Amino acid sequence: MYFQVLKETLVRHGFTFESETDTEVIPKLAKFVFDKANEEGDQTVTFSQVVLEVMRHLEGAYALIFKSRHYPNELIACKRGSPLLLGVKELNDDVCNGSAFHDAKFLSKNGNPKELFLSSDANAIIEHTKKVLVIEDGEVVHLKEGGVSILKFNNDKGRNGDSLSARPASVQRALSILEMEVEQINKGKYKHYMQKEIHEQPESLTTTMRGRLLRGGSCKAKTVLLGGLKDHLKTIRRSRRIVFIGCGTSYNAALAARPILEELSGVPVTMEIASDLLDRQGPIYREDTAVFVSQSGETADTLLALEYTLENGALCVGITNTVGSVIARNTHCGVHINAGCEIGVASTKAYTSQIVVMAMLALAIGGDTITKQERREAIIDGLFDLPNKIREVLKLDQEMKDLAKLLIAEQSLLVFGRGYNYATALEGALKVKEVALMHSEGILAGEMKHGPLALVDENLPIVVIATHDACFSKQQSVIQQLRARKGRLIVMCSKGDAASVCPGGGCRVIEVPQVEDCLQPVVNIVPFQLLAYHLTVLRGYNVDQPRNLAKSVTTQ
Repeated sequence: MYFQVLKETLVRHGFTFESETDTEVIPKLAKFVFDKANEEGDQTVTFSQVVLEVMRHLEGAYALIFKSRHYPNELIACKRGSPLLLGVKELNDDVCNGSAFHDAKFLSKNGNPKELFLSSDANAIIEHTKKVLVIEDGEVVHLKEGGVSILKFNNDKGRNGDSLSARPASVQRALSILEMEVEQINKGKYKHYMQKEIHEQPESLTTTMRGRLLRGGSCKAKTVLLGGLKDHLKTIRRSRRIVFIGCGTSYNAALAARPILEELSGVPVTMEIASDLLDRQGPIYREDTAVFVSQSGETADTLLALEYTLENGALCVGITNTVGSVIARNTHCGVHINAGCEIGVASTKAYTSQIVVMAMLALAIGGDTITKQERREAIIDGLFDLPNKIREVLKLDQEMKDLAKLLIAEQSLLVFGRGYNYATALEGALKVKEVALMHSEGILAGEMKHGPLALVDENLPIVVIATHDACFSKQQSVIQQLRARKGRLIVMCSKGDAASVCPGGGCRVIEVPQVEDCLQPVVNIVPFQLLAYHLTVLRGYNVDQPRNLAKSVTTQ
């Protein structure tokens, strides 16, 4: 709606548009600002002043790069909400050691222009340089004749009320060094990034837990150390409630971790989809702890929810895979999941690492209670063994490919889960939906009789997650009811339970390793990831870049 108003204004001033995209409005607006300044006799208007005026008229999240024939050998970038990085190649030793990047122009030792890179993602820069500057909201990066200036503008108007006369402030900030290698963005022996990232999960989970799980000695208890939270644990334990806030896969990961957090902390835990929290203006209290879960740390709705929560005075905790992201910088404390570079749009290894981090968060928060010590130690042992369990379940790759061949022509898929695995049902269905472009729906099994049962017939494929946990007997009942209605069943169960979940046969069984109940969602999601991958490839779709989707959702 806002861009439509701008577009209508520009049309009235004689501009014509060739597309229906909001993006086209921005260069047209820049040309309008430039023409207006020249009509008023301001022949000295600078490129950065034009861009500043455009920024004043834009709302929402964006990252923009401007190039104009009116300003040859110049390029300007700016951002609000969306990520933007400036890569700097072969910086002089004195600047590197000084660790500060000033607004002055920088040239190489021989006087030649430096190589500078602008990107919204570190993955695009890493093959050229590891040295980056994270651009903040309201900053303008001005590249001119081989040099670069970083300027920050305020919103104050000049003496004559003309915003173009607003004076910029120079920026001085430390360079960051990317902690990744070029090999991480290569596919290696795999055909697709999603396939590679699924099979990397034993290693990514090991990295997520490295240095954070402590086995202790013969006389010492097993424990968890999360350095980013150690100064805030007492506050979290005294919270009125813990509120998880996220979108999509990150929300599902938080939902998977909610039961164990409630069990070990004794603090009520509520779930909020970021956009819904903002739409409702839901109550957030100073006594709350809000946990923001985002793989990129730049998700637009989650960032707006963070601003809203900070305004209401709650303690804000960030869980993200991106060091230096907005969520990492603007929350009071947090934990990096350290899952490594994830390029495929459909998240796989970041999801499992998020669950593990939130399980460790539950262990850390509940670490002061003696009554739960045995339970905590069992979970820690399970965490140590988890990478091996993932290696074991990855051996189902061919079995899931065979299943994908049976489902290739299907139009819909239902997934029933309960307890810890309600989140697995949601995430498994989401994976099939977003990459295989097949309608799939995750359903809470306890709600089966309240509507979904009407869909069941001999043609609709249905997956029931029935691994051995507190909800196992209830899931057995669900399977019996679905079989009675001739449902076309695929049952995921723990190894050795095939006969009990599907007596007499009649349904396809997928057996997975048994782990601690709160960690079972990490194991159970892997077959769904493999199924979604193979189903997508067999259908001939782009598995790494599904249509209409982006890796980091930076628009509302």
